[in-house]
Amino acid sequence: MSKVVHTFTAAIPTWSPYVTPVELASATPEQLAAMKVTPSNKGVSPYVLTLAHDPESLEVRSPLFNMIMYGKNGLSSAERELGALSASIVNRCIYCAAVHASRFIGLTGQNDVVEDIFADERDATLETRQQALFDFATKLSTTPIEATADDARGLADAGLSELEQLDLVLSAAIFGWANRLMHTLGEPRA
Repeated sequence: MSKVVHTFTAAIPTWSPYVTPVELASATPEQLAAMKVTPSNKGVSPYVLTLAHDPESLEVRSPLFNMIMYGKNGLSSAERELGALSASIVNRCIYCAAVHASRFIGLTGQNDVVEDIFADERDATLETRQQALFDFATKLSTTPIEATADDARGLADAGLSELEQLDLVLSAAIFGWANRLMHTLGEPRA
């Protein structure tokens, strides 16, 4: 058996579920619909196959996740990834941190930002706009009440519109939830 991964890295580990995922070949029509499986779509992740045990929840979760992380207006894709990475650092979700660090690097080429976050975690020092995003998302992810009106003003002072601020809250919040699902349903392995 491979070892459990405990350190942050942008190399995406394998996620190993604790429960047996749904077998795609024997999935119910409801599970297939919730997973949006088509004849040409056979690459469903173990995580989604695990969530498919509850197709009603998965059917709601996936569109919500996609709208938050891939919406066309508001925060840039890279900054949504930074919000997700920030939450994942606080929640110690090695798998999600790797996925969103990798996506952030792919979108920005800023490997140094991810290295700083992995090295210093909540104490990372970033450029002004990224720092405001990171600080707000980590506060929100630690204890929501830690993110104050002054912190929201800091986002505005760093140039974030109200829609961008909302997108940041949503990306950090959905990963507060997703990280906890990842932790309780499985673990990252090397």
